[in-house]
Amino acid sequence: MDHDVPTTREIRALPPAAALLTGGLLTLIGLTWDVQWHTDVGPDTFFTLPHLFLYAGSAVSGLASLTAVLMTTAARRAGRPTDPAVGGAPVGVFGRVFTAPLGYLVAGCGAASFLLYGLWDQWWHGLYGFDAVIDSPPHIGLLTSVMATLVGTVVVFAAAVDQRWGRIGAIVSLAVLAAFSTITVVAFETISRPVNAVHVAMAGLMVLIVATGAAFTRFGGVLVAAALAVVQAVSWWFSPWAAEVYADAVGLPLRDYVDGVPVMPALMPMVLIPAALLVHPLLTARARWAPALAGAVAGALVAGLQVVQNSIVYDFPTPAVSRLLPTALAGAVLGLLAGHAGTRLGGALRHAKGFPTDESEAS
Repeated sequence: MDHDVPTTREIRALPPAAALLTGGLLTLIGLTWDVQWHTDVGPDTFFTLPHLFLYAGSAVSGLASLTAVLMTTAARRAGRPTDPAVGGAPVGVFGRVFTAPLGYLVAGCGAASFLLYGLWDQWWHGLYGFDAVIDSPPHIGLLTSVMATLVGTVVVFAAAVDQRWGRIGAIVSLAVLAAFSTITVVAFETISRPVNAVHVAMAGLMVLIVATGAAFTRFGGVLVAAALAVVQAVSWWFSPWAAEVYADAVGLPLRDYVDGVPVMPALMPMVLIPAALLVHPLLTARARWAPALAGAVAGALVAGLQVVQNSIVYDFPTPAVSRLLPTALAGAVLGLLAGHAGTRLGGALRHAKGFPTDESEAS
């Protein structure tokens, strides 16, 4: 039930949750900017402005998580009730030395992992030089750490499912997570035969996230796809513009072959909204087999049509249907599993704060 007047619970829960999501958005800005920089300008140094956005976003998320954990621990030690709607069910850490809300625990671990991978990345560049690729081992670790932080962010907002801002925040967090997943799957680009592993992996993650949203709240899958489209539209304009402006500011030229196509936004599947609308009735059906079937259909569409999207964006001939079918079929298989798993995850998110107790109902 929504409330017109903010409750004590909302006052406690919203600020740290908003800080956590802000950190994720800052990191997303830095990532789209950095990927475009590597494509349009080239190798860089460790302390560039896009990198500062990346690390500042992770720092904001980490500090927000740490603050929430310390406040929850202090309340527990003082004998005050802890509200599981503030970040999720409380979890004892290090033999209950600390008490951490589930969402902030996951997000904080992701932020800490990001710091460790950042140190590895600095060592990697010192050993091999400053590279211009996204799929180096420390880079993949950095991106996976951010995704872990975003998973925690989703849990934090899902714990406030009774509030409108909680549901909206969970949808936005899922969309940001989907945006990050599009660049993480580049790690599979060396596997291209007989299927395009990048497109199959992307389809699986997209179906997983859309199905999670659909099971979490009404029209959640469609809303996640729509929110991702907004992220894609904004970053489509922002990333090439930011790369060019920053290059001019530091006196570096753009590469001769720059075509103006935004790299990371072009990876985000444009077919996701139609796919989510098409399978929405199945994702919300009561039949146990329906989510899996929905995932198979959506997975086939996303995986099979991604190369068509690329041919339009980058202006090259569209491959024959016979070459698209193996990737579409592999996407359907992975999508089937993702549709089932996503539905289970969405249902679990609705219970992120655990089951009601006398303590958790206190405001």
